[in-house]
Order: sequence, then C-alpha cells, then structure tokens
Amino acid sequence: MSTTDNQLRVGMVGYAFMGAAHSQAWRTVNRVFDLPARARMVAVCGRDPGKVADAADRLGWEEHTTDWRELVTRPDIDVVDICTPGDSHAEIALAALAAGKHVLCEKPLANTVAEAREMAAAAATAQASGARSMCGFNYRRVPAVALMRQLVADGRLGQIRHVRASYLQDWIVDPQFPLVWRLQKDQAGSGALGDIGAHIIDLTQYVTGQRIAGVSAVTETFVKERPLPSGSSGLAAQADGAAATGPVTVDDAAIFVARLDGGALATYEATRFATGRKNALRVEINGSLGSVVFDLERLNELEFYDATRPTAEQGFSRILVTESEHPYLSAWWPPGHIIGYEHSFTHQMRDFIEAVAIGVDPSPSFVEALQVQLVLDAVVRSAELGSAWTEVEPTLATVAA
Repeated sequence: MSTTDNQLRVGMVGYAFMGAAHSQAWRTVNRVFDLPARARMVAVCGRDPGKVADAADRLGWEEHTTDWRELVTRPDIDVVDICTPGDSHAEIALAALAAGKHVLCEKPLANTVAEAREMAAAAATAQASGARSMCGFNYRRVPAVALMRQLVADGRLGQIRHVRASYLQDWIVDPQFPLVWRLQKDQAGSGALGDIGAHIIDLTQYVTGQRIAGVSAVTETFVKERPLPSGSSGLAAQADGAAATGPVTVDDAAIFVARLDGGALATYEATRFATGRKNALRVEINGSLGSVVFDLERLNELEFYDATRPTAEQGFSRILVTESEHPYLSAWWPPGHIIGYEHSFTHQMRDFIEAVAIGVDPSPSFVEALQVQLVLDAVVRSAELGSAWTEVEPTLATVAA
C-alpha cells in the first residue's frame, strides 16, 4: 500500500468483458463504501495499442500500456488485477507476486492443477512479506448468496443432505458462432466446465462449508468445428466470412454427481447449450430443517422453507434481500430498490481492499481457488474414464508438494 496518501494503486491486465466489469467496480467502490484505503486506477494493459488506449479512456484508467511485465514491476502499482484468458494467469500472477504486489486474479485460477499449485505456493511465500492474493469468484458477493451462507451457518437448514446446482447459458447454440478463445483448450483450459462450472463449484462449497470429495462425470462437445473469427469482444464475435473452420477443443457441457465431505449428495450441470437460458445460475440446498434456493436471474431474492414452523404455516417464502441489515446493502439504496450483476464486483473490491488494508488474507484465497481447480480436474479425469468415480485430491497435500 502507498504510505503517502493511503491509496491502493491498481494496474489491470485485460480490458474486455471482465476488464470492463472490474473497472466499473474500481470506479465505484470508493464512492459507495467507507474504506480504510482508496483504490486508484493507475494503468490498464492490453496487447493492441489503439484498443487499450480507447479502453483506458472509456473505463476510467489514468494510463495505458502494452507491456504487462513492465506494469507488474512499476513502483507506483500496489495491486495487479488479472482479467486475461486463463493461459496467462499463472505467468502474470507469479511475476506480480515476485515483485511484491497484491494480486486479484479472475477465475478459474489457472488452466491446470500444476499452474494453480505453483500459484498457491507463490502466494503463500509472498504472504510472508505482506503481499495478499485473491481469486475473483464474484457471485460470493451477491447479498442473497451471502445471506444464504449465513442461514446455513446459523443452522437454520439443519444437516445438509442435498445440493443441486446448475449454470445454464445458450450463447454458442448456433453452430455458426465463431471459434473464440473460450472454445480453445490452450487458452481457456476447459469449456463450460471451467468457465461457468467453476462458479457453481465454488458457490456451493462456500455456502455449505463442505468440500467436494469425489465425482462421477460426463462431458460433451456438441459442435466440434466452428468458423474462424474475424473479431470478438466479451461473449460476442463475428466470423471472418471465409469457409475456414477450426476444431473446438473444449467441452460444451459438463454434468456430474458428487459427494461432499460433510455427507451431502450433490448434482452439478454446466452448459452453454441450454437454448433460451441466458445466465441461469441456480442453487438449491435441502437440509433436515429446511431448504433454500437462489436464482441469479432473480438475484435480489431467496426462497426459504422453514420446516420447524407449524405444518399449517409451512411453505417456501420469498425473501427480498434489499434491507440494510442484509450483507453489503447498507451502502446502497432504500429497501426494495434492487441491485444488479455489477454490484457483486464492487462488493468484491470492497472485501479485497479491506483485507489488504488491515493485513489479512482475503477470501477466496489462491488455496481455495486451487481446491476448485482440483475439482475441475477430477471431473475431467472421471469423464475420460467413462464416468468412473474419482476422488478429489486434498488441497493441502497438493500445496505442500
């Protein structure tokens, strides 16, 4: 942290979909929350000089650069925010941690367990000198999700028995949609599994306090060849108009059953081929004393069933999560005035800044993100073995190795 003016000076690598979401959060967080340090948007980095210059102006960054290696060693940068494709996460994060910077890295942490293991080990080493690190699973910061976790932790659901999680999208249903980087294993690591499946893996483990111990999985690639792109931005892209195509090297869908280490049984589905579903993340948890349901497309609400109430009064109740007593919401609007997707990133930056400023490790740490990576790896291995039951490697043993 800067010692002269109590600022955290941020340098961000990447400026597309996630870069724009992170930029909006960095711009907003100081104006909403009373923080022990202020975020300052010093510089954004990208490969294309013209595009990154435009992004800096549009997104609110003071400067721009095309050299991330120079960025992570600059003395006027305290935090490196990584919003690039997964194939560059490890290299950038390792360099930033070695330079003594705090690091916020988008999920999934890496493309492989080996990379994630190295990043977690580097984060542990850097921690000794005060450098903090966090992985950006932003859905943890939706107030309704935080309330869901609180209900579970307070014992309102009793013993957790079932977890059902799905994340459904349809943005590549059209077989003529171009072959963007998210559909190439060398850049993305995996397809729907790592991109959106990672979210529901982290979310369910975070809410229940249980870890996935083993899985049985199946994956599928429905469209195996796609037109080469002429350009892309976020989740939109254009084909180059020629007949040239390339192979899709990631999964389009992944489905698996799991057992959690607290005894709960779980099912997971992640797909980009759920026609009509745009961003449908849904989690339901059933316990011995009740149930709770979260739907991202109704992110200001929870459904809660309290089985301890008299039989004549039982039924799912809708909780509108907009009260000032609810997590994060005292900084926003009067009750009933709803918030949106972008607020989860602002809450993420708030938690990151507070942790760094007071010298504690933010969550999810790189070790927690490594654990998600180990689940992703177990799913892939199970699918390759014909859905064979596959244990998830213990996290701590992996870090120690």
